Amino acid sequence: MMMMASSTATANAQTDHFNYNDERFADLQMLRYRVEGFDELTLRQKTLVYYLSEAALCGRDILWDQNGRYNLRIRRMLEAVYTDYRGNRNSDDFKAFTTYLKRVWFSNGIHHHYGSEKFQPGFSQEFLRTALHSIDPTLLPLNNTTDAKAAVDALCDELFPVIFDPEVMPKRTNQADGEDLVKTSAANYYGPDVTQAEAESFYLQMKEADKDPAHPIMFGMNSRLVKQDGKLMEKVWRSGGLYGSAIDRIIYWLEKAKTVAENDRQAAVIDKLIEFYRTGDLHTFDDYTILWVNDTEGDVDFTNGFTESYGDPLGMKASWEGLANFKDRAATERTEKLSANAQWFEDNSPVDKRFKKENCKGITAKVIVAAMLGGDLYPSTAIGINLPNSNWVRAEHGSKSVTIGNLTDAYNKAAHGSGFQEEFVIDDATRELINKYGDACDDLHTDLHECLGHGSGKLLPGVDADSLKAYGSAIEEARADLFGLYYVADPKLTELGLTPNAEAYKSQYYTYMMNGLMTQLVRIEPGNNIEEAHMRNRAMIAHWVLEQAQQIARRKAQSQYRGHTDAEHPQAVFPLPAEELKPAVELVKRDGKTYVQINNYEALRALFGQLLAEVQRVKSTGDFEGARQLIERYGVKVDNELHQEVLARYRALNLAPYKGFINPVYVVTRDERGEITNITLRYDEPYDQQMLRYSRDYHTLPYVNE
Repeated sequence: MMMMASSTATANAQTDHFNYNDERFADLQMLRYRVEGFDELTLRQKTLVYYLSEAALCGRDILWDQNGRYNLRIRRMLEAVYTDYRGNRNSDDFKAFTTYLKRVWFSNGIHHHYGSEKFQPGFSQEFLRTALHSIDPTLLPLNNTTDAKAAVDALCDELFPVIFDPEVMPKRTNQADGEDLVKTSAANYYGPDVTQAEAESFYLQMKEADKDPAHPIMFGMNSRLVKQDGKLMEKVWRSGGLYGSAIDRIIYWLEKAKTVAENDRQAAVIDKLIEFYRTGDLHTFDDYTILWVNDTEGDVDFTNGFTESYGDPLGMKASWEGLANFKDRAATERTEKLSANAQWFEDNSPVDKRFKKENCKGITAKVIVAAMLGGDLYPSTAIGINLPNSNWVRAEHGSKSVTIGNLTDAYNKAAHGSGFQEEFVIDDATRELINKYGDACDDLHTDLHECLGHGSGKLLPGVDADSLKAYGSAIEEARADLFGLYYVADPKLTELGLTPNAEAYKSQYYTYMMNGLMTQLVRIEPGNNIEEAHMRNRAMIAHWVLEQAQQIARRKAQSQYRGHTDAEHPQAVFPLPAEELKPAVELVKRDGKTYVQINNYEALRALFGQLLAEVQRVKSTGDFEGARQLIERYGVKVDNELHQEVLARYRALNLAPYKGFINPVYVVTRDERGEITNITLRYDEPYDQQMLRYSRDYHTLPYVNE
């Protein structure tokens, strides 16, 4: 499983001319990230990072299967053609096939990683069937091998509708209001005959029977809900259960990691996670998260397990992810200042006092260096993480927040000089502001979002954490984003030395509004609505603020003569200056192109504060209808005319709207006894070779759906 490399390759990869940009295909750009500081770790720490990295890769097949019940078989079939096809590899069909496979690799399945729609192949069914018959049948996931030709035809008959028919499994995660979200989603969290109403009723009964409602487990988090003999039951993801063979491999590497833990507390965290993987007991999972939250002494850290629920249309079941990392001590000074002042931020938030935490417990924050990305964090990844997700654990024991510094650095380096700002930012003065403060304020907004935003506020007693259902993820992301937007402009940040002056925040306000109103539309196919939770969040915030700003401006215009007098002419009434009648933010046309124009940054901050108060109310009270109104009215629909304009302008720049990462390769040196003596990193593995290696070395689940 270990990839060895020559010292020459390692040296070449470690030059000062590190290439952050790599291969590009379809709407995707592959990037590389440097694991800065790895060489300064002790051998014990390096070994711990390596073992945790292996654990982060061993759950890969779990995510593929979670994303769709046919994904593992399709992956094996496509990879066999890619490696063994002896036909014309320069043909249009094979080139389109290669692009399709690379997209499937990137998305861990046949649906877009962000938009959730199914990819439509650019090659023909005839090409693929002929290719499959031309290769060694032992490379294919066939149900029988006695008659290879018949078995290949049976494979095609089974999988071709899934691949080619746009009506079959069209969305991985459907969020369309009014539809059965479970039946219409291809994600493999529920059996094919389970309905949304059945799933919601099943888990509601479990919650109502909970003997400790003040400390509820996250029901359904680690299972597939299926029907057996007409009755609903859970297939739990654990050793000896569903996904057991993959989980056993993860446990193997966690056991090794425990032997080189930095301290006893960290070893106890790993041990408790192993216990959870073996039992599948969600009470044990809560015990693990409490230990993990309180493990703050060491430099090396990790996440590993069933974590985020964005892929479940009901927002309950968690996708598998893994991340090995270590602390960036210098950059962490920034986040430590925020976490040290968490109570001040909570107390001064514009939300209703009823929804504020009286005592912000255990909020820790740091900037980390990603050392390995796995599962739902690979190749596309978050740039910040706040865990755990359990509301009562956060309230009673605190949370950990991280900003992934080396990934944001890679994104920033890849973006500079792209021409994007020149095309979409309204004027030179705003571009100068963004160039001067944009990267720093982006990082700061991420810190505020993860460190304080997700950790802020509280649910009222008796409110179910899942009460917002399909809208829960988008509302939670909006809450954290708004917290960051409101406070990035606060003088407190300048006082803490986190912003250089009172003007820097404007760069974040402009880019956020531009993204929410316009530029994130490059990630949407023409005619589609917005589906992904983070995109819905940004669109909702930007469009709500835009509408409110316009309404305020109209009200001012209608009442501008009322009571507005001049000191020298106390009996006269004068109109307001034209500048005061402009909305705080608006969309304007210049030379036939649409731009965001911000006329009043202070008023914009006030609107962010108003929306933060409303979103926190919705969250704290479990107001499902309030959440639905916000998201459906402001976060889902797309202005088709503006969309077409933005797409045309973006295409002219020849940029990829999505980016993801190629992992480094760990090269382990051992002595004659097999003991590790050194670990180095390579950064030169091609994208396709990494994906094929992962499919070979980390294939842990059967191809036939369990």
